[in-house]
This record gives sequence, C-alpha cells and structure tokens, in this order.
Amino acid sequence: MSSSTNQTSSDSKKQSTDDIEKLLNREASAFQREVEVERILKAFKLNAYDILDLDVAATPEDIKKKYRQLSLFIHPDKAQHARAPEAFDILKKAESELSDKNKREELDAIMNQARIEILKSYNLPTNLAHNDPSLRDIVEPSFRVRVRARAKDILIEEEVRRRKAIRLNLANEGLEARKKDEEVASRKRKVEEDKQWEENREQRVDSWRSFASNKDGRKKKKSKVAILG
Repeated sequence: MSSSTNQTSSDSKKQSTDDIEKLLNREASAFQREVEVERILKAFKLNAYDILDLDVAATPEDIKKKYRQLSLFIHPDKAQHARAPEAFDILKKAESELSDKNKREELDAIMNQARIEILKSYNLPTNLAHNDPSLRDIVEPSFRVRVRARAKDILIEEEVRRRKAIRLNLANEGLEARKKDEEVASRKRKVEEDKQWEENREQRVDSWRSFASNKDGRKKKKSKVAILG
C-alpha cells in the first residue's frame, strides 16, 4: 500500500514537472517570437538581407528556407506581439525582393561596393572569398557588421537621390500639368468669348442701325435748315 502511494506521488511530481517544463517552453517560445518580431521591425528596411538575417552569398534555396522558417515563427496567428502583422509583411516584402532577379542584382551591387570599400580600408585584396580566414581578424565590429553599416550608408544615399528625382519629376509634371490646364482654360475662355460675340451680334447690328438712322436724321434736318435759310 505504501509502495503504491509512493509510486502515485512520484508520478504526480513527474507530471507536475513536465507541466512546468511545457509551460516554460511555451513562454520561452513566445518570448523568442517577440524578440524576432522586434528584430525584424528594427532591421534596416532597404536591405532585405538584414531583414531575413542572411548573407549575400545565400542561395535562392537558402532564401526560401529562411523565409518559410521565419514566416511560420512570427506568423500573427502564433506571435502575440501587437505588431506581428507588420513584421510579417516586412518579411514577405524582403523575400519578394531577394526573389526578384533584377532587384537582388541591384542590392548585391551595393553590398559588393560596400564590401570592396571595407576591404580597401584594411589594405586587403578586393577579391577575397566570403569565408577567407583573414576576415576573422577584423573585429569590434566584425567585417560583416562593417560591410552592412557601409551598405546602409550607400543605400540611404541612393534612396535620397531616388526621392529627389521623384520630387523633381513630380515638380516637372506639375509644371506641365499647370501649363496644360492654362492652355485648356485659355481655349475655354476663347470659346466663351466667341460665343458671347455671336450672341451679341444682333444687339450690335441693332445698335449700329439705330446709330446710323439717327445720323441720317440729323443730316436731313441740317439740309432743311440750309434750304430755308
């Protein structure tokens, strides 16, 4: 009887321990989801590699795999973070950009430019492989961090130029639009003036006839006065 009681007590403790572990695991998982959502929200939005936390050397398969992993991990149905939907959309956009051949080539060109600049600053060959051991000597911050920081600066510069070009184009388009509006308004005024001119034609003719008639009457009166004199 005592042995049975002890066994029951032991099983109960084990179940309790398992429940606690499950609870802790769930809480840890929830916390990790929150952390990942925050990381994505804070990632540099112009660099899809930052958002997906991938290296430039990532293959298309690597990109798809990482996207699936993260999208499931921070999916709004699982993550309790209030901004999980926003992070999910950011993640989706990043994957889309890296899956687009042209967009990825543009980003890779900027990343490569940043990499070359950092390598030159350390007097290292610009054709070093991404896994070259000499890159490990660059610390605090690491070579990878330095490249991303420089790429961020370049991307910001490019974005500023792009936005200026858009504003300039919009300004030019606005100027052209105003010119067209003025031309249209001018044509409308001309049409309206012509219309009014036609509508007032009879009035002008009548006025002229009245004026001419009065003028002839005055001439006749003067002639009669001259004859009588």
